[in-house]
Amino acid sequence: MENWREISEDIVSSLLEDGSDPEILYEVEHHFVCEDFVKLEQAALAAFKLGYDVEEPAELELEDGAKIWGFDIVVEAELDVDVIMEDVDKLAQLAIDTGVEYDGWGTYFQE
Repeated sequence: MENWREISEDIVSSLLEDGSDPEILYEVEHHFVCEDFVKLEQAALAAFKLGYDVEEPAELELEDGAKIWGFDIVVEAELDVDVIMEDVDKLAQLAIDTGVEYDGWGTYFQE
């Protein structure tokens, strides 16, 4: 498992250093992927039952041309590592429990 706290600190720091507004809520997208659509669907259902806003699964093409399934969970959150890590910890564990891969999170620059 990757060090999600360190990665999250880097993302938040970069956004703030670039001048992103620390006072607003951000749409944070948590990414999940799996080669097995059934497992991915089970993970999406589990996240929905936890109260998360789950987007529709989609087939994705990797750089090598292989196909994989993925979906995002969108959460409104402050641009604060501790706040974001609460969801990262829950969702990374959900991925482990359901046999899919938690592929990190992202958001967009906001002035």
